[in-house]
Amino acid sequence: MQITDVRVRKVAKEGKLKAVVSITIDEEFVVHDIKVIEGEKGGLFIAMPSKKALDGEYRDIAHPINSGTRERIQSTILARYQQALEEEPEPLVVDEM
Repeated sequence: MQITDVRVRKVAKEGKLKAVVSITIDEEFVVHDIKVIEGEKGGLFIAMPSKKALDGEYRDIAHPINSGTRERIQSTILARYQQALEEEPEPLVVDEM
């Protein structure tokens, strides 16, 4: 599996949500709405797309099955996010959530 495209939409609103990302896998499959979030101690991590279930809990819609794949996806996304910050430090998208 290769991540062949990463699209980063930075969020202008102050808060823990820093960007919303879409990735393309093997130029054949797209996953939208992956979130780049700032953690409690300032580190960044990703949250896979999710929806609210009837019981009020959020459940991932799509997610990696093993930790190696999750780490590969996360490191690729965070590297592209850092590159986007260097290219255009000001967010282009206003958070509407």
